[in-house]
Amino acid sequence: MSMENTSGSALSYSSIDDRGIVNLIQTTRTGVAYALFQNIMENSAFSIKEWADYLHISERTMQRYTKEKKVFDPVQSERILEIALVYKFGVSVFESKKHFDIWLATTNVALGNLAPKSLLDTTFGIGLLKDELQRIAYGILS
Repeated sequence: MSMENTSGSALSYSSIDDRGIVNLIQTTRTGVAYALFQNIMENSAFSIKEWADYLHISERTMQRYTKEKKVFDPVQSERILEIALVYKFGVSVFESKKHFDIWLATTNVALGNLAPKSLLDTTFGIGLLKDELQRIAYGILS
């Protein structure tokens, strides 16, 4: 399932990567359509409630987005795309969705004894996860 942005290029979960940064910027500016969000959500391990927490909106608002198939605003769209990028990177680092999902849910000393997925509600937390995943990818223990 793909969505068209204003430049006419398709964006889907499978095509989200940081090499297509201009496409990500355009999608952020025009807003992530609910169909794209649903595609991202189906490929992640996060519940609607978790997504609502990450996007700083109520569950009720998230349900309204679901029902009305709304477009997310640029701030929410950017967060959705950042999380999708981190998630895809984490799966590639762990070489398994299952193993990455376990890592996300397990408290981590290097992350202040927090579960990694609890950090996805801020840009700083997302950056911290990216850094930690880079260290894991290069075999650096922290």
